Amino acid sequence: MSRLVMKFGGTSVADLERIRRVARLVAAEKAAGHDVAVVVSAMAGKTNELVAWTDGAGPAGAGLTPSDDEYDVVVASGEQVTAGLLAMTLRNMGLNARSWMGWQIPIIADDAHGRARIDDIPPEKLAAAMDSGEIAVIAGFQGVTRDGRIATLGRGGSDTSAVAIAAAVGGACDIYTDVDGVYTTDPRIESKARKLAKVSYEEMLEMASLGAKVLQTRSVELAMAYHVPVRVLSSFVEPGEAPGPGFEHLGTIVCDEEEIVEKRIVSGVAYSRDEAKISLFGLPDHPGVSSSIFGALADANVNVDMIVQSHARTADTANMEFTVGKRDAARAVEIVRTVQKEVGFDDVQVNEDVAKVSVIGVGMRSHAGVAKSMFSALAEKGVNIQVISTSEIKISVLIDAAYTELAVRALHAAYELDQL
Repeated sequence: MSRLVMKFGGTSVADLERIRRVARLVAAEKAAGHDVAVVVSAMAGKTNELVAWTDGAGPAGAGLTPSDDEYDVVVASGEQVTAGLLAMTLRNMGLNARSWMGWQIPIIADDAHGRARIDDIPPEKLAAAMDSGEIAVIAGFQGVTRDGRIATLGRGGSDTSAVAIAAAVGGACDIYTDVDGVYTTDPRIESKARKLAKVSYEEMLEMASLGAKVLQTRSVELAMAYHVPVRVLSSFVEPGEAPGPGFEHLGTIVCDEEEIVEKRIVSGVAYSRDEAKISLFGLPDHPGVSSSIFGALADANVNVDMIVQSHARTADTANMEFTVGKRDAARAVEIVRTVQKEVGFDDVQVNEDVAKVSVIGVGMRSHAGVAKSMFSALAEKGVNIQVISTSEIKISVLIDAAYTELAVRALHAAYELDQL
């Protein structure tokens, strides 16, 4: 029998009726002959509620440090509730099921509480349970440190849990969400968005990192590293509407580039409103300046994305702009100010009213003119570009947030993505 890991997100298990639908989907895969493990998220909204509780109980006085390990104990409980409820529902349907916590498998993680990374998943216990016919219902988003403490994997970490478990047991991974696959762009913005039958790991990784909410970035990295077959599909169907064991005919398959026969120049348009632009003025234009600034940000675990530097009007000085996530903006400004005296720049400003819009496609490697088409399409709509960033298979631009939807629709049309 083939092993299959099924993952269900928060909206898929938001209430008992949706959990019952999930149970029917799981039962159908079991009846189709798979050895099944299920990874579940917390019920929709539950993690936010738990985080709010930890904020309320957190440090209130100067000099106090966050209890990150206890934060993880609290926020990991949401997945535990869902795992128990789904296991109970499956048992009530006459199926052999039990819940597993991250520490029981175990999913061994580092001690970076709140954003831990998986170090290892010994497969013996879980594989034995699956081979015996048991449906293993696993609490996602969590692991255990080597000294026995619960550690959570960061938002979207249940995707990472599922792919890592699939890699450990040698199975495929179905990611069930509130959409029926990966689209050329957000259908809520562009009604002509088309579902992709297949998308490469590299394209999906770029889409995830550039704002697409379908899969968590680290889960795609793991899938690509271990060649885990991943399929994205909707949980809002009944088993009769889904295919049986045929893995290829529903949702979107995330796979190696070589498995995609027709390479598209551009596969999708992604966007992110979770951006802040930080501008530094009057930087001394000599070696070591950038190292001082970005070294301090790196030491504080602030992730920097787009960077551009230009000469200022004053001789031997430069201006610099870079982007961070909105949640890190205030902290990034504080960190930059701590090195202002050392570096000697004039001023720092932050703008949170920006958005990043990107086009992604493996076909860019072998086709010229992709950037020209992007810039022309935006210019025709009067969209001004503030910052540009490129890689081998993507081009990203930073624009005024007010033009986000206009830019997405213009680029979707420019690359004729509605014709896929």
